[in-house]
Amino acid sequence: MLHTDLLPRDTAVNLITADGTTVHDEAYALPDADTLLTAYRGLVEGRRINEQANALVRQGRLAVYPSSHGQEACQVAAAMVLGDRDWLFPTYRDSVAVIARGVAPAEALVLLKGDWHSGYDVRAHRVAPQATPLATQLLHAVGFAQAAKRRGEDSVVLALCGDGATSEGDFHEAMNFAAVFHVPVVFFVQNNEFAISVPLSRQTAAPSLAHKAIGYGMPGQRVDGNDVAAVLAVLTEAVDRARAGGGPSLVEAHTYRMQAHTNADDDTRYRERDEVQAWIARDPLLRLRAHLTAAGALDEDTEKRFAAGAEEIAAAMREALNTDADLDPEDLFRFVTTSRSPQLEEQWQLLHGELERDGLAHAVAATNGGQR
Repeated sequence: MLHTDLLPRDTAVNLITADGTTVHDEAYALPDADTLLTAYRGLVEGRRINEQANALVRQGRLAVYPSSHGQEACQVAAAMVLGDRDWLFPTYRDSVAVIARGVAPAEALVLLKGDWHSGYDVRAHRVAPQATPLATQLLHAVGFAQAAKRRGEDSVVLALCGDGATSEGDFHEAMNFAAVFHVPVVFFVQNNEFAISVPLSRQTAAPSLAHKAIGYGMPGQRVDGNDVAAVLAVLTEAVDRARAGGGPSLVEAHTYRMQAHTNADDDTRYRERDEVQAWIARDPLLRLRAHLTAAGALDEDTEKRFAAGAEEIAAAMREALNTDADLDPEDLFRFVTTSRSPQLEEQWQLLHGELERDGLAHAVAATNGGQR
């Protein structure tokens, strides 16, 4: 392969413009109408998931929620391009992709509620636990892809990360290992312009994040991350290439985080409202709706059906997260090691004693009319 073949395009791949019109591309074909309708349904559901999750945070039912509002095209496409044997390795912001992959919303959000486990069976859904530390899941994804290759399995791993993760050492190690050992993994960087409050200009001096690929000996490509048709086309090519033995690749999606990093972040401190407003016109959901409506592929009945399906998901989220979990404090110690060490046992006995004393104090207070 010539080194020039590894370089991404100067501009991102784009198949549907912001107003819904199509763009001809010599290398990437527009997905068919049925595929785009499926993607549109995913966008409608993804947007509703983000809205409902934000509401649950305000109600105190979720501890934190990193919204992917505006990035749903990346989320939906990531789930759609994978086959039944493939694996998804998500970040903390990829709840929509996790749910689109088949994980029940209530199970996908357990971690963000503040429970002690990831909430879903990773093997059943072929979705790794969501990772909060930046880029750590990339190493796990590469190791998993290497293991699948050595076992002779026909599996591809799609590893998601954000632009901030590309500044981490784990990103470098994962990219280098994947290229050297030629493993079937696709690195999908959702470049939403900000690593919390740090803009992309302080993350890299490269022409694009996709240009980092050539340094490791793998191809890179850039795509309009708010154009679900283009993301589907580019990711499908990368996944097919990996499955055929072509090795790893890096895809950078240019998108934007419309909302704050999380509910604990004040994004007005580091970006202007006018900047955020400018991205509203590039909304992936509105873009695809305009295209499908103009093409006669989306009618009012279908729109209502998709909206009703999204509302069912939101209702399931509310019902699941409005139920208080029955927590056992001893779980903090029960699953650390197979056999509990003397130190852990001592810690548990200390906590157990405090809980018993607190329970006794409540009982005495109740007996004395509420006076402790």
